[in-house]
Amino acid sequence: MLVYGRNVATELLKQSKKIKKIFLQDNFNDEKINSLLEKVKIQPKIMSKKQMDNLAGGVHQGIILDIEDYQYKDLEDMLSKNPNFIVILDHLEDPHNFGAIIRTCEAAGVNMIIIPKDRQALVNATVMKTSAGALLNVNIVKVTNLANTIKRLKKEGFWIVGTDMEGTKYDEIDYAEKTAIIIGNEGSGMSQIVAKACDFIATIPLYGHVNSLNASVSAGIVIYEVVRHRK
Repeated sequence: MLVYGRNVATELLKQSKKIKKIFLQDNFNDEKINSLLEKVKIQPKIMSKKQMDNLAGGVHQGIILDIEDYQYKDLEDMLSKNPNFIVILDHLEDPHNFGAIIRTCEAAGVNMIIIPKDRQALVNATVMKTSAGALLNVNIVKVTNLANTIKRLKKEGFWIVGTDMEGTKYDEIDYAEKTAIIIGNEGSGMSQIVAKACDFIATIPLYGHVNSLNASVSAGIVIYEVVRHRK
């Protein structure tokens, strides 16, 4: 998988075992990254800006890394570690939202993110860049069926908290016990079967003229309410 951007490169170069190849623009001069490159036993391939543009297909900031594909975690293995804070994404389609949520989850100490394998943005270069490298420190589980996974989480003692326009004000819910927060699709929200499986529906009040918030913004608000509640 090709990834690009200086923030991502900095994090990856600290874990050089994941890197297969390094591509640098011919005038690359980032001192911090150059210092890290000196410690990596991989000879960078120097390329022109045009060659880098063609390779990345995006804003690469002068460095592209070819890394191992992301390895999704196993649900049962993760549950064996006794997690108490999970985020479930119900078919998010925008990789930028996915990356932003990953970054928030890493910062907030979320134990794992669960995603469905179909009709969901998966880990790619855009997700990696948007997460600013936080993806490297986040556990992501990919499952076949969200409804069955929620049933499994309930057996483990998790309270399932969905997010929607109509429900209980998000800061009036008790998050002291094991909690799984569900963020729905950007356009249609949570699927009906997932919504029915929730123990609570958290709502974020809106006081302006807009009728909804971006999925990653909503996720950040509710995730940090869990953090605040547990202090």
